[in-house]
Amino acid sequence: MARYELYDEDGSTDREQCPRCGDAFLADHGDRTHCGKCGYTEWE
Repeated sequence: MARYELYDEDGSTDREQCPRCGDAFLADHGDRTHCGKCGYTEWE
């Protein structure tokens, strides 16, 4: 994704970062959030 789609003008983001690797965003799949880098998954 392009930078402007992830970050606001002040540099903040509304997406949750991965607690395991810390430098990747979690993808929202409806019933879970998933990190594509390390495979961390949180079920809702």
